[in-house]
Amino acid sequence: MTSRIRLGADIGGTFTDIALETPRGMHSAKVLTSYTAPEQAILDGIDMVLAEAGLGYGDLEIVIHGTTLAANSLIERRGARVAFVTAEGFRDVTEMRTESRFDQYDLNMVLPTPLVPREDRFTVTGRIGAQGQELAPLDEAALEALADRIAAGGFGAVAIGFIHSYMNPAHEERARAIIAAKTGLPISISSEVSPQVREFERFNTVCANAYVRPQMADYLGRLQVRLKDKGAGCPLFMIHSGGGLISVETAAEFPVRLVESGPAGGAIFAADVAERFGLEKVVSYDMGGTTAKICLIEEFAPKTARTFEVARSTRFAKGSGMPISIPVIEMIEIGAGGGSIAWVDAMGRIQTGPESAASEPGPACYQRGSLRPAITDADLVLGKIDPDNFAGGAIRLSSDAARAAILSDMGDRLNLTATPAAFGICEVVDENMANAARVHAVENGKNISDNIMVAFGGAAPLHAARLCEKLGIDLCLIPAGAGVGSAIGFLKAPFGYEALASKVTRLSVFVPAEVNALLDGLKATAEGFVRAGTDGAIRREITAYMRYFGQGWEIPVALPDCHEPTLGRTEAGASRSRPVFDPAPG
Repeated sequence: MTSRIRLGADIGGTFTDIALETPRGMHSAKVLTSYTAPEQAILDGIDMVLAEAGLGYGDLEIVIHGTTLAANSLIERRGARVAFVTAEGFRDVTEMRTESRFDQYDLNMVLPTPLVPREDRFTVTGRIGAQGQELAPLDEAALEALADRIAAGGFGAVAIGFIHSYMNPAHEERARAIIAAKTGLPISISSEVSPQVREFERFNTVCANAYVRPQMADYLGRLQVRLKDKGAGCPLFMIHSGGGLISVETAAEFPVRLVESGPAGGAIFAADVAERFGLEKVVSYDMGGTTAKICLIEEFAPKTARTFEVARSTRFAKGSGMPISIPVIEMIEIGAGGGSIAWVDAMGRIQTGPESAASEPGPACYQRGSLRPAITDADLVLGKIDPDNFAGGAIRLSSDAARAAILSDMGDRLNLTATPAAFGICEVVDENMANAARVHAVENGKNISDNIMVAFGGAAPLHAARLCEKLGIDLCLIPAGAGVGSAIGFLKAPFGYEALASKVTRLSVFVPAEVNALLDGLKATAEGFVRAGTDGAIRREITAYMRYFGQGWEIPVALPDCHEPTLGRTEAGASRSRPVFDPAPG
């Protein structure tokens, strides 16, 4: 099933990008993101591309949407007030973390504050053992009283996370039923959101899901209604952080899976470009208005991971952020976009980001009220941008306003004219991105200079050449449609879903029948989500995460997709099943 008239919509921190694919070609638009009503920018952009293509809303056959709204909500702490219910003795897991230190010699080390403060974390008696057995019954009377307290407490959502619920979710499911009967609030349970070992990551992920769920459900509901009011009868799908498409209903229930949905589209776009040009080693460079993302792509596929961090308190430092335990395309992201603010620190050094002017008010050259210089202002002063043709002529830029902001905040203080000050701004942001790319490559055991760069996003083509110089990369490719690359990537994404389960077992006591039953459940779950979007042929990928006894972390081991009732020669059970439907090329 391949729709001929398809639309991708990507909400970024500064711009909302629209890409419309028709039999006659591609049409695109960039519209400033509206924070109070994000769906308005999508509709404005759709109006523009449909008018250009001579089509109406009723002609659309599919709309695919990705957004950074969930990620921004977590970073900026603009989510719902969450009540977290856990087992007795585990109230402070999200605050104690793993007790590891990403910088053991820093006495002033700062870690992200838990999403749920201690006074909103509640415990009840009940315990599930490591093998899924009930060690202590759930105190349902205490849960009834707690449900009354939550109902009267002004909470917007509830998260439930019990120890070892990935082995046996009975206590979480019962707790949800009791609380739901008295509160009517959206409730997330960890055994559905992230059924994996390691309680800190699992608890943090279910809290994050509950934190953004009311906001995302409300937004997605408004978007669906307004699209229908405009005459669109086509289905709306979301792209999740792992790079696949899911239904709006699934996205509203598990919005934490959308945290990296926009950047995932960019990685898919770069992977498609790599495949079309036969480039086996690619580093994708996506620089928008608020952030820059760098991703390694090998053999035409982005690298993936089971966890990632948001809101790192220390740049590039693993362990300094908030872990989210979901399937995700692995990339490194820094606060370096066209709207990132440039400033001078106490030592007289030029710095950029992570604060961004975003779309409201935007860089000084937008003439929307900002007097502080941003990277776009520096690019404009250096002649990299045509002020009369920015965003296809939709936004007229003022070189005088950009020059005045740079001189006021930086030039006068550093005794520089506007041009060298602008060059300093660009040089600093390029060096920051180069450092991020080097760190990302080293963490993955790769040499960054071995890759070919694919640059896209509104600002990346302006900085790609200098970045390649710094990284020792010989070849850079800027594809057609680079300015709306993530939105185009949405149109290349498959319908896909990753179902996970944990069953910790030694090979010495391995029982094939039990693992096959687990696999059957995973396949049914994942295929159910995929079938909500397509009736096409399905491809499955099955992976077991295995370790030697006594090791702390696992490595992924690909398993064959056996259709027999037993696994035969397979030596271990899988923890992930990922059905994928690939649309036809183009």
